[in-house]
Amino acid sequence: MLYKINKRDIPRASAVLADAFQNDPLWNKFFKGESDIEAKFRAFFECPVRICYKYGEVYAPSEKLEGIAACIPGDLSYVAIWRSILSGTIIPGLRMGIKTGKKMQPVFSPLENDRKENMKGKSFIYLNVLGVATELQGQGFGGKLLRALIDKYDASGIPIYLETELEKNVNFYRKFGFSTIKRVTLAIVDHPMWEMVREPK
Repeated sequence: MLYKINKRDIPRASAVLADAFQNDPLWNKFFKGESDIEAKFRAFFECPVRICYKYGEVYAPSEKLEGIAACIPGDLSYVAIWRSILSGTIIPGLRMGIKTGKKMQPVFSPLENDRKENMKGKSFIYLNVLGVATELQGQGFGGKLLRALIDKYDASGIPIYLETELEKNVNFYRKFGFSTIKRVTLAIVDHPMWEMVREPK
């Protein structure tokens, strides 16, 4: 059984994800050359935590928050200013920096467009982010989170959709029944991204 985070867990959950992705080449490209990168990382990952807490679900393996999985119904996974306001993501977005936000918009809009096309006419769950604290990686926490989500949404007959920027993650997700729909190269940052889906069994 997973631990469903509550509102007071949001800062800690954001810090766990910032730590999990601290060496990720894609996110480091976005923040390269900026000051106070650690704080901006936390602000960046607070956004999916808040939006999924408000409109979806955010889980950890336990109250210790060894890792975080944040997911949201597919029809709510697209950027909308009113959802940003109501979920409180505007504030961490501003802390992240307007410059970085402007850089991200043209990079990730094509992924949203692909998601709409790939899942057109289907109900689905969007796995916005999954990460485990650096010192705990390789101990099965990511698998525990993913297996629980798969069991839940398989029972409901709902596919799970995600994007990942690392080939090693592609192999990880394939072990859990995900298949690659498309491999793209992100504009501006010139980085690969895999669009993947797991159909319910």
